[in-house]
Amino acid sequence: MTNQKHAMLYGLGTVLLWSTVATAFKLSLRELSPIQMLVVACSASVLVMALVLMLQRRWHLVFQLSRRQYLQSIGMGLINPCLYYFLLFGAFDRLPAQEAQPLNYTWALVLAYLSVPFLGQRLRRADIIAGLICYSGVVVIATRGDVFSMIFSDPLGVAYAIGSTLVWASYWIIATRDTRDPVVGLFLNFLCGLPVIVAICALTAGFDFSPGTGLTAAIYVGVFEMGIAFILWSYAMKKAENTSRVSNLIFISPFLSLIFIYFILGEIILPSTYIGLVLIVAGLWIQQRKAREKMAKVSSA
Repeated sequence: MTNQKHAMLYGLGTVLLWSTVATAFKLSLRELSPIQMLVVACSASVLVMALVLMLQRRWHLVFQLSRRQYLQSIGMGLINPCLYYFLLFGAFDRLPAQEAQPLNYTWALVLAYLSVPFLGQRLRRADIIAGLICYSGVVVIATRGDVFSMIFSDPLGVAYAIGSTLVWASYWIIATRDTRDPVVGLFLNFLCGLPVIVAICALTAGFDFSPGTGLTAAIYVGVFEMGIAFILWSYAMKKAENTSRVSNLIFISPFLSLIFIYFILGEIILPSTYIGLVLIVAGLWIQQRKAREKMAKVSSA
């Protein structure tokens, strides 16, 4: 099997996992508060990443970093998982999964916009067009199709969802200067963020985790969305001979996710969700296609 086929299999595995997490979020949040869910998911993720590092015989890399890199782990841990997942879970707690999930996908566009002031990149016409298309989709979903009223179904939930995209894009901009091994870096970020999450949970919701669907779903999120999916995607990118073909797989995820949302959560998918999601994905496709064309021209020059 060629490296590209391996990459496609890893990519498909990642997309399948990403497609299930919106459903898992909602199942967990039926019984747990967002901060309780975050405690469980983050703990499970730390254990999974530690196990992966041990199995790959890379555990020693955790202890070979500089003091500056350990301090970096604390700072990045406050962003991800602390702030990012608190906002994301807060959005899913307040919004139907079919609304929160597509809104979260706009982070890639936010990344392009934030790269202008922080990385010195130029804002292209395609980025502006993609933004207009994407955020028109956001308005369609957030207003449930009643776009002229501009009355959001849950303004705070929408704010949480949009805020999570800003935090996630900011995290990846900071990560461009991160020289740590990706899995080691993520493990340390989560390990450093976990005590803060535990402390907030102790002061607010407490630790009344009754065994059930909610707890199981939170563990699932930690193991697969926060842990294994990240590792599979990094392998996909590493083995890919054509990264654009693998990257295009992410456009399958939001539509596949709606199938799980419909059949498992029982949410009736609104026409506005389909329209808004198509607009968001179309905008992201335009933005990424133009970015890949630019990279191709640079590499061939």
